[in-house]
Amino acid sequence: MLVLIDDARIEEIENLYDKYPYDGVTTNPSILKAAGHSPIEQLKMIRRILPPTSQLHVQVVSDQTDRMIQEAQFLMDHIGENIYIKVPVTEPGLRAIPRLVQQGIKVTATAIYTAMQAFMAAKAGASYAAPYVNRLDNMGADGVRVAKTIHDIFRVQGLKAEVLAASFKNSQQILDLCQHGIGAVTAAPDVLRALTYHDATFMAEENFTNDFYMLVNSVAGTHLHP
Repeated sequence: MLVLIDDARIEEIENLYDKYPYDGVTTNPSILKAAGHSPIEQLKMIRRILPPTSQLHVQVVSDQTDRMIQEAQFLMDHIGENIYIKVPVTEPGLRAIPRLVQQGIKVTATAIYTAMQAFMAAKAGASYAAPYVNRLDNMGADGVRVAKTIHDIFRVQGLKAEVLAASFKNSQQILDLCQHGIGAVTAAPDVLRALTYHDATFMAEENFTNDFYMLVNSVAGTHLHP
């Protein structure tokens, strides 16, 4: 399962990559707004600091098919390689997906709230389908179950698309999807840090270290005072 960072702040991305080799970064217009810089310049900076094999997912903002395609071409020309263009699963978006794929542009279908939206996006040629797990929970649905259903449909129908689950409130949701074989997840930095941090691990490390130096000091004292 690929694990991506859902953030556009350079310092956060660099900090996380210093600790673990993540698989890329996902952005959207709201995340770019929070970063506080020119969106295109921020995206260029993100692409520069990422390893060449890391993915970068960038969303179009137009609500018309032709404009979506123009934006996607602009992003591909100005940001660099290994870019996935995020396209909402609206009617204009679903019309844009196959046209983008025909041009060799990789697409992530986004703003997905139902399994059939994901299915239609995959049929149109999207590489990823991004259901919003926690947002679905907040609407009274089961976001993890929807993501699992999408994954199962892709496999049963022989579609090459993968789930890129997004919008998480805790690491347990990610664990549930990892156990199910989900292709990828993207989460905010605080959720990603919770994937590996545990108080018991920190305490165990501290105890091991203390025991080691207690033994070393004890042995040293024995040698000094036969």
